[in-house]
Amino acid sequence: MLLEKIEKLLQEVNALTASNAEEIEQLRLRYLSKKGEINTLMSDFRNVAPEQKKAVGIKINELKQTAISKINELKENCSTTVDENCDEDLTRTPYPIELGSRHPLTIVKNRIIDIFSHMGFVLADGPEIDDDLHVFTKLNFAPDHPARDMQDTFFIEQHPNDVTKNILLRSHTSGDQAHYMETHEPPIRILCPGRVYRNEAISARAHCFFHQVEGLYVDRNVSFTDLKQVLLTFAREMFGSETKIRLRPSYFPFTEPSAEMDISCHICGGKGCGFCKHTGWVEILGCGMVDPNVLDACGIDSKVYSGYAFGMGVERITNLKYQVADLRMFSENDVRFLREFEAAE
Repeated sequence: MLLEKIEKLLQEVNALTASNAEEIEQLRLRYLSKKGEINTLMSDFRNVAPEQKKAVGIKINELKQTAISKINELKENCSTTVDENCDEDLTRTPYPIELGSRHPLTIVKNRIIDIFSHMGFVLADGPEIDDDLHVFTKLNFAPDHPARDMQDTFFIEQHPNDVTKNILLRSHTSGDQAHYMETHEPPIRILCPGRVYRNEAISARAHCFFHQVEGLYVDRNVSFTDLKQVLLTFAREMFGSETKIRLRPSYFPFTEPSAEMDISCHICGGKGCGFCKHTGWVEILGCGMVDPNVLDACGIDSKVYSGYAFGMGVERITNLKYQVADLRMFSENDVRFLREFEAAE
C-alpha cells in the first residue's frame, strides 16, 4: 500500500547520515531528483482511490519537506565539521584579499599622458622591434653615428651592405614618430610612450631597458616659443605651479636647434641642495625644432611645415618626483617598495 511505502521512506530519511559533500549529493539525487524516490511516489499518486488522495497527498508532502530539511541539515553539519587529520581550521575567517597598486612608473607615465592630452596630444604607438631606417636613418643619424654601434644598440639582424635593413630593439621612441609621419598628414600632435633598450651596464643610475615619453607637433608656422610654453605648462602641472624652467643649447641629430630643459629644484626651491648638486636646477628632458631633413625623409614638405619634438625618461621624472635613488628598484618587483606608492595614485 502506498501509505506504508511513504512511512518506510520517512523512517529512512530521518535516519540519513553522510560524512562529506559527495555523499550528501548522492542522497539528494536518490530522494529529491526527478528520478528519485519521492517523484516516483508522485507518479503512483494518480492510481490512488479518490477518497484516499487527501491523506496520501499530505503524507507525500510531509515526506518531501522532511527530506529537504534533512539534506540541508547534513550540508550544514558537513560545512562546520573540521577534519581531524587536517591542519587547517576550515571555520577560521579567511585572510583579507589585499588589493594591489599601480607601479610607480605607470603612475608617472599616466600623469604625463594626462597632462599632454589636455593640450591636444593623442597617443601613437610603434614596434619595440624596429628597423634602422625608422630608428636612425629617417631621424638624420649619420651612417657612422655611435648609436649605430653594437656597444650602444641591441641588434637582432645586421646587414653590412645596407644598414637601413638592420633589425634592432628600438633605442628611443622617436622611431614611432617617423612611422606616424609617413602615414599621416599635418597637423600632427602625438605623444609616444614606450619601453626602449640600450646596451648599458646595469647600475643604480642606468639600466639596459627603460621607459620614454616623446612628443611631436608638426603644423604650419610652429615656433620655438610654442615649444617653450608647452614645456613650461607641463613642468608646472607635474612639479607645482611655482616651478621655473630653463633651456640650455644642446645637440640631437633629429632637432635643430636643440636644447635640454632644466626645472628649478622642487626640494630646495632653487636655492641649492645635494639633490640638485647645489645648482638649484635639475635636468628633465631634451627638446628642439624638428630638423627639416627629418620632415623631408618622412614625406612632409619642410618648406611648408615646421614642428617641435621633446622626449623624457619616465624613470628620470619618477626619480625627481619620489626621490628613488636606485633605478634597479623599478624592475625588481619588491612588494615592500611597491607598497610605498599605494597612496600616490
